[in-house]
Amino acid sequence: MKLEVFEPAMCCPTGLCGPSIDPELTRIATIHYVLKQRGFDVARYNLASEPNRFVENAHVQAAIANGLETLPLTVVDGDIVKRGAYMTNEEIAELTGLPVESFAAQEGEKPKVRITLKK
Repeated sequence: MKLEVFEPAMCCPTGLCGPSIDPELTRIATIHYVLKQRGFDVARYNLASEPNRFVENAHVQAAIANGLETLPLTVVDGDIVKRGAYMTNEEIAELTGLPVESFAAQEGEKPKVRITLKK
């Protein structure tokens, strides 16, 4: 299974930049990290930094032809499965077969995500 998320233009995918942190972007970054660690083929594409990915995918190109409010788009094995919002933890758990607890903090713990900064 290949899971791709096509996101609107933003300065960074983590939600850690700017004047305030976007908890939704942090949640998605955590989920994608967990999925990659478990061997899933996942990718996130930002319209600002990877516009070619949007043009190369005919389904995505058609979806955004009338406006960008349909972003983010979640694509699984080439088919759009969600428009205009990120998938919930429950939706991703159902899709992957992983327990929903894999993506959420347990008993007050904060999710641990390693972030690598490139020079």
